Amino acid sequence: MASLLQGLLFLFNAAIEIYTWILIASVILSWLVAFNVVNTNNQVVYAIGSFIHRITEPVLRPIRNFLPSLGGLDLSPLILLLLLNFLKIVVNGWLAPYAYGMMY
Repeated sequence: MASLLQGLLFLFNAAIEIYTWILIASVILSWLVAFNVVNTNNQVVYAIGSFIHRITEPVLRPIRNFLPSLGGLDLSPLILLLLLNFLKIVVNGWLAPYAYGMMY
């Protein structure tokens, strides 16, 4: 049972880390497009941007709807990063004692 929980914790942490990097890539790509460093008419840039947008937008949209308008400043990725780290800490704190045999 402990090995199963350790595997699940590993997969959960890996998924959160991968999604965090995708979210960071989304922010950087949006800046590069906004400052005309990259052109979305390029098929590779468009494909990467479309993939990242489809992965991150369903999670960011409810956060954007909840936050007040701050003009051109979008804090939703920052809020999502904080929520992901909070979730990671809570789940690891809850399951790690069972997974690594630290329960008395």
